[in-house]
Amino acid sequence: MTANELRNKSSEELENDLRDFKDTAFNIKFRRILGQLEDTSQLKKGKKDIARIHTILRLRELGIEESP
Repeated sequence: MTANELRNKSSEELENDLRDFKDTAFNIKFRRILGQLEDTSQLKKGKKDIARIHTILRLRELGIEESP
């Protein structure tokens, strides 16, 4: 997901997405440990999406103008 797509969502939607991404990241880690993960880049992409969501939520909390 891109940062622009995330910025267009409400804070409630972002928190729901964050919960989903964290669940997905857990499942990916679990599959990696079991040796069932074929695409190891999924974990890195998931972590970046989680970081993007945290950043956008924090900017909104501080009231900082978000620039695209």
